[in-house]
Amino acid sequence: MNWLNDNVNLLTLIGAAAIVILTVVIVGKYIKQMKTDKSTGELSGNKWDGIEEYKNPLPMGWSLAFIGVIVWGLWYWLAGYPLGTFSQLGQYNEEVSNYTKRFESKWANPDKDTLMGMGEGVFLVKCAPCHGITGDGMNGKARDLTTWGTEDHIVDVVLKGSSGQGYPLGQMPAGMLDKASATAVAAYIVQDLAKTGKSKHPELVEQGKALYATCGACHGNDGKGNGGSAPALADYGKAQFIVDVLNHGKKGSIGNMLKFNDGRLTDIQKTAVGTYVNSLNKE
Repeated sequence: MNWLNDNVNLLTLIGAAAIVILTVVIVGKYIKQMKTDKSTGELSGNKWDGIEEYKNPLPMGWSLAFIGVIVWGLWYWLAGYPLGTFSQLGQYNEEVSNYTKRFESKWANPDKDTLMGMGEGVFLVKCAPCHGITGDGMNGKARDLTTWGTEDHIVDVVLKGSSGQGYPLGQMPAGMLDKASATAVAAYIVQDLAKTGKSKHPELVEQGKALYATCGACHGNDGKGNGGSAPALADYGKAQFIVDVLNHGKKGSIGNMLKFNDGRLTDIQKTAVGTYVNSLNKE
């Protein structure tokens, strides 16, 4: 494609040429005046390093150029910019949008193996640089994902607290429960609330259910997060829990994890990452 046929490029070149021509004409005019004109007029009385200012009005050419640039800028943004016509950037965005629609249509109902393969590919590109190719967090540099979806992870979060995800109810402080109580709550969440499997401590499930009242104040008695005000513990150990983390982002010790709710990953890709990450846990 001839780049001169792109209206955005053409308008930009016309604007640049106009600026160059105006600059040459106006600068040339004032350089000539500096050689021939003599300073006249009433002095203002203000001095800076021995230089005193005249009370002369602004030069007509400078004033017209200044006003002209403002008028041109308003015209460019309100009418002149070809929003409804072809541009290379618009073409690229349209192609990406069409490809995304075809991708989502093709993988609308992926099986477990497809999700695992897709999730591993996305993980290695987007997540592994910080979390490591095995998801172990690279010696504490980032969150160890091999414990996600496990009871031990819940206990660790209850004891150490959680922050950086930007939920309306804020961060969860550390030490809301002691280790024994946190272990019981973890058993209840895994076995009865999220129903992702049998707890390692089934004898603590009922005790954990009673203690969960401390957590339900923010996460909801049903564990669904009070309408998005806090993480949904009913999804703990499922792909959706990790999808929520991807959408909210995370402030970590080595920087901020991006929010993947801006279209850089499709919903299917995020679900695939969640499926793959859950497969990393060692329990």
